[in-house]
Amino acid sequence: MTSVSVSGLEKSFGDTKVLEGVSIEVPDGAFAVLVGPSGCGKSTLLRLLAGLERVDAGSIVFGDRDVTDLEPRDRDIAMVFQSYALYPHLAVRDNLAFGLRLRKTAPSEISKRVDEVADMLGLSELLDRMPKELSGGQRQRVAMGRAIARRPQLFLFDEPLSNLDAALRAAVRVEIRRLHTTLATTSVYVTHDQVEAMTLADVMFILNEGRVEQSGTPMEVYSAPATRFVAAFLGSPAMNFVDGELVDGVLTAGDVRFPFEAALFVSDVKRVAIGVRPHDLQPCGADESDLAIEVSLTEKLGGDTYVYGRFAGASVIARVDPHVKVTAGEQLPVRVAPQRVHLFDRDSGESLRC
Repeated sequence: MTSVSVSGLEKSFGDTKVLEGVSIEVPDGAFAVLVGPSGCGKSTLLRLLAGLERVDAGSIVFGDRDVTDLEPRDRDIAMVFQSYALYPHLAVRDNLAFGLRLRKTAPSEISKRVDEVADMLGLSELLDRMPKELSGGQRQRVAMGRAIARRPQLFLFDEPLSNLDAALRAAVRVEIRRLHTTLATTSVYVTHDQVEAMTLADVMFILNEGRVEQSGTPMEVYSAPATRFVAAFLGSPAMNFVDGELVDGVLTAGDVRFPFEAALFVSDVKRVAIGVRPHDLQPCGADESDLAIEVSLTEKLGGDTYVYGRFAGASVIARVDPHVKVTAGEQLPVRVAPQRVHLFDRDSGESLRC
């Protein structure tokens, strides 16, 4: 196992700056997730860790080794790609053994490791099949098995579940987390899928336009987003935002006074964006709250109902119990616990949390 330390990383392609002063710290044995929208630089960062691209400035250290200028083969990493990257002319057994043979591992050790990995991933009965005879989920397990057989000090995953359907993604995601618990090898995982990020990560790094917007455990980042971008990116449905004013400790949205925990926020910014997650907008009696959503649409999803509408001039979504009866055109009174309200500077997007 090893830790990963990235400091002041810069990378441009031509005139396009892709990474700008990126620094991350991944503890020994941790599962780190790089997450963000397309084009934010997360895959480029992973390729720099792998040595597939050269850095323009900054350093990359694995454990106590500076690997910034080392070739990929000298970094002791294994990478799992989105496209599986299996050798189509080799059976599963030979795909699993390929990296070991390149390193001139003894045949007896190769056979032992292949059998161990095949048993771990449920591939024992597929060892003689060719990649074209496998399902997408089986191919991804073979790709992971090839990496595991190497026993590297660092695993790198480049959106490995993107080509799988929803059910398979969930199953393989659980498998990856189980394997990490078993192997305890430091891992860095790239995804644009917030569900993967939240469920897999020990520590996550949210990237935006080539910079790290925020880092921390999934619940730290979800519960206390540092910027409006992070708040909007994490959560499904996304956080609601309503323009408000904070004057003399009173928070208003339009002509409605909004509940909030004043002690949690600085109060010298007047133009604020009020953030509330959909599940925190809870239906109530008309006499229990001054807040109400003008309903335009409802979606029943079995375990939840999504209520779409408008409040204080903004579009909002509430995620409510499926037994709540509401139809388009009605007013749905809602309440929100004061401690569940987030405030952001409307101009800079920075959180106003103390």
